[in-house]
Amino acid sequence: MNIGKIHIDRPLILAPMEDVTDMPFRLVCKKLGADIMYSEFVNSDGLVRNNKKTFEKMKFLEEERVFGIQLYGGDENAMEGAAEMADTLNPDLIDINCGCWVKKVAGRGAGAGLLKDLPRMERIVANVVKSTRLPVTVKTRLGWDENSIKIVEVAKMLEGIGVQGLTVHCRTRSQGHSGDPDYSWISKVKQAVSMPVFINGSLVEPKQIKEVFEDTGCDGVMIGRGAIDNPWIFADTKHYFATGELTPKRTLAERIDKCVELLTLSVEYKGEKRAVTEMRKFYIGYLKGEPNAAKLRNHLMHFFEAAPIVDILYSVKEKGLIDDERFPHVQSAA
Repeated sequence: MNIGKIHIDRPLILAPMEDVTDMPFRLVCKKLGADIMYSEFVNSDGLVRNNKKTFEKMKFLEEERVFGIQLYGGDENAMEGAAEMADTLNPDLIDINCGCWVKKVAGRGAGAGLLKDLPRMERIVANVVKSTRLPVTVKTRLGWDENSIKIVEVAKMLEGIGVQGLTVHCRTRSQGHSGDPDYSWISKVKQAVSMPVFINGSLVEPKQIKEVFEDTGCDGVMIGRGAIDNPWIFADTKHYFATGELTPKRTLAERIDKCVELLTLSVEYKGEKRAVTEMRKFYIGYLKGEPNAAKLRNHLMHFFEAAPIVDILYSVKEKGLIDDERFPHVQSAA
């Protein structure tokens, strides 16, 4: 797979996810084998209005490379200006989100909303390509709904205006995250264009990912929600590629260590109160399948400091189980 100066064989890519793929989460996934990573969605309107929080979303560390900044928006001038601002941070590539299905984005003509207006998509993407020295890629869906699947036409159009890579979430906008993705379209896209084509949509198991590579001829796989509960998916998939053997299920101790690692990084980069609050969405995944996990998770939700959470989690690790509703050696939540 070649995009500009990027050369990676069968890359495993961490998908951009709002409120998930911030720097601490990306660092965890990078250590576990993610080859390419993206920022969270960056609103072009916010960037050109010089919104500080929006600009902060684009920042990254050198150790995160290969790194892309993903922009979204429905205004041509704003997207062009946003791309120029992203360029100043020197990422490895700029990605354009033409696939976000949520109403507040797609309903305003951004994200997957551009699938309803291909001429505007073309103008926006062309403006971004012209405004940056960096490779530009696009992430989109098969179409707006099952009656308007135009992904082959879209791929040809994008390659024609200088896009150097395409990620296809193999559902329509109307499906959202429901229903089965249709990976069969990828081989058709591959026949139509020469740029790398990446596949996205419900890819959560090493065997499944290997089959998708073999069946579709895709150049890479983008993993999103499957990495939230299981950031080891990158390492486990590479192990399976190399050996043909599946990695044993991660132990409770391993999952607790990784949970504490993510919390610690989040405190370092985001501050304690914000880190503890935003960490709550990860507990359900890291504790999944353990007896009394819901009781422990509900207990952890009441804390606003990291130390007692770490203390509780390490006490569970030491015991090797979640000890009913008693969480020893810890003061009651504030």
